Amino acid sequence: MLRLTAILALLASPAAADEIWITNEKDDSISVIDVTTLEVTRTIPTGERPRGITFSHDFSKVYICASDSDAVQVMDPVSGEIMHDLPSGEDPEQFVLHPDNRRLYIANEDDAITTVVDTETRRVIAQIDVGIEPEGMAVSPDGKIVITTSETTNMAHWIDTGTEAIFANTLVDSRPRHAEFVKEGSELWVSSEIGGTVTVFDVASQAEKAKIEFEITGVHEDRLQPVGFELTPDGKTAFVALGPANHVAVVNAETWEVEDYLLVGRRVWHMAFDRDHKRLFTTNGVSGDVTVIDVEKREPIKTIKVGRFPWGAALRPTEG
Repeated sequence: MLRLTAILALLASPAAADEIWITNEKDDSISVIDVTTLEVTRTIPTGERPRGITFSHDFSKVYICASDSDAVQVMDPVSGEIMHDLPSGEDPEQFVLHPDNRRLYIANEDDAITTVVDTETRRVIAQIDVGIEPEGMAVSPDGKIVITTSETTNMAHWIDTGTEAIFANTLVDSRPRHAEFVKEGSELWVSSEIGGTVTVFDVASQAEKAKIEFEITGVHEDRLQPVGFELTPDGKTAFVALGPANHVAVVNAETWEVEDYLLVGRRVWHMAFDRDHKRLFTTNGVSGDVTVIDVEKREPIKTIKVGRFPWGAALRPTEG
């Protein structure tokens, strides 16, 4: 009855605003930010130490990596009710949903495997041995390749989704954290937290094309630790979170040159754009807040207090 009431209330709302969902590691919760008012409207309890977060393609479900609960939780985003858990393997860190909207690829840090789960049958399809401490996950736009990065092995593992087997391994710099296919799947970008770089690979050959490095006056190089990043839809600009450097780098994605650095909160982790890609929301773990960046002006415009140690971020469109 409570869930039905929540759904009816949402449908009756004349102008439901889009939302940014933020996972809070230390509070075992999600903070929901209204994109219009830039205020937190809901705080939703989750399992222990939520990190990765992603929505189903129709936004009817939200998947949450509850790392210390050893579970991927499936939540109704309208009611905030956890409907069920998926068999995720131990310590799920990040995951990626295949374009088929069914297969979920999960990095299990403690087990050195990537678990593939069918979200409809709730069964494990495959478990793929990867390097030590896997974390980053990415899927190509055509769904043919999935990437797992392993923090201790310092590799990107290339998985054929037809066979659910690794077909290539490429070395990256120390402690890779995040990966994304960009430019319609022709390039793969991988951030290396301790190495202080983002490596760009040619997907067809798996060969390294470029390496992006960072330098901020007055900030020691040891604090320049790239983790999450996002690219604009035209593929021309990348925003890279630099962890304890407390800055986001603005990178020309065509020349791989850094054009600017934006000061945000303390230990910036991950980011999510709003629907129009006009604003970017960063999760700042140590300061427990989210910085809102005006993408065109390349400047922070607001800080929003959320829970303790915010980590993951995802957009939920709610109208149109």
